[in-house]
Amino acid sequence: MLQFIRPAIVMTVLFTLLLGLAYPLAMTGVGQLAFPSAANGSLVIRDGAVVGSVLIGQGFSSDRYFWPRPSAAGAGYDGMASSGSNLGPTSQKLKDRTSGTIATLRATGISGPLPGDAATASGSGLDPDISPAYARLQVSRVAAARGLPQEKVMSAVEQHIEPPQLGFMGEARVNVLSLNLALDALSAAPAS
Repeated sequence: MLQFIRPAIVMTVLFTLLLGLAYPLAMTGVGQLAFPSAANGSLVIRDGAVVGSVLIGQGFSSDRYFWPRPSAAGAGYDGMASSGSNLGPTSQKLKDRTSGTIATLRATGISGPLPGDAATASGSGLDPDISPAYARLQVSRVAAARGLPQEKVMSAVEQHIEPPQLGFMGEARVNVLSLNLALDALSAAPAS
């Protein structure tokens, strides 16, 4: 019996060390060498402090900032509660949340049709990007709150539009954190 158990134990220990320790350490090392920023969470650092990640959405509620799409993650943009709401089209809770978001947007002066990402949460609830159409709808509110010409704010939006990956995968998008940080730098720059 021992002759059958010993190889099983040896193989279990060997594969545990190989696949549970050596392989993950090797992949971590390769990731750190080849893609250090991505391997560390694509963090955005300003003045020596981490202000966020380009991969995870954050809640911006001030009129001075572009707003992200709504979040269904916990109490809003909670990375520990990342998930969709799983609410279906007949859900009253979803209808109430969407109606509330639309009412908030309408109160800022936005009229006409809204892009879907303006009122609906993403699958993870932490989407860092919005559509260019949603960003353009917010230009007048942000420009007024910052005391900037709308053309300057629109130019910042246009400069931050990222094309689909590889030119055909996905849709054009605007990273909200990057755009808001650019606006902060723009507002801090002396007028010329």
